[in-house]
Amino acid sequence: MIRLVIVDDQALVREGLSLILGSQPDIEVVAEFADGEALLDAAPDLAADVILLDLHLTGLDGVAVLRSHTFDAKVLVLTAVGSAADVQRALAAGAAGFVLKDATGAELAAAVRGAHAGVRPLSASAAELLWPRSAPAPAADLSVLTSREREVLRLLGQSNREIARSLGLAERTVKTHVSNILAKLAVDSRTQAALLAQGLRD
Repeated sequence: MIRLVIVDDQALVREGLSLILGSQPDIEVVAEFADGEALLDAAPDLAADVILLDLHLTGLDGVAVLRSHTFDAKVLVLTAVGSAADVQRALAAGAAGFVLKDATGAELAAAVRGAHAGVRPLSASAAELLWPRSAPAPAADLSVLTSREREVLRLLGQSNREIARSLGLAERTVKTHVSNILAKLAVDSRTQAALLAQGLRD
């Protein structure tokens, strides 16, 4: 069970997120906070796996909260309106991922699971901010990958465990394939590699 904390200064948003995410069979909402100060005050005793943190909070914003404390839990930043600079600031401050509020409930739940699993989730909208479709696609030669690596690449939006289950591989083998893919494509993250995988689906 993933223990989730929700931090948002709008009561209606907190209630909606709690209802949507708390209904998932593997997610339990254990606490809700209306501002960053309350989260920081509770942090020493907080038993959480993932914190869903609004970027534009009243008082300390999400980035300031991240910079003020090193959380044991993974912190997934959430905002209604974002920019490439917002995404970069949040990730640089230690966020485990970044999601815009235009995401569906299923996408939010997947992002929470991804953050918990150690995958850095970016919603499609957040990825679009960093790498607009109008911008030139990152150069990469996918032919350097083996056929198995290409299969793994297509599934990089999933956790290693899910990929292993889909392909009938050991999770350790998938981890090795992912490391090889990042090295061969000269990218720093699974997110960047997953964007390059778009070329395999077009």
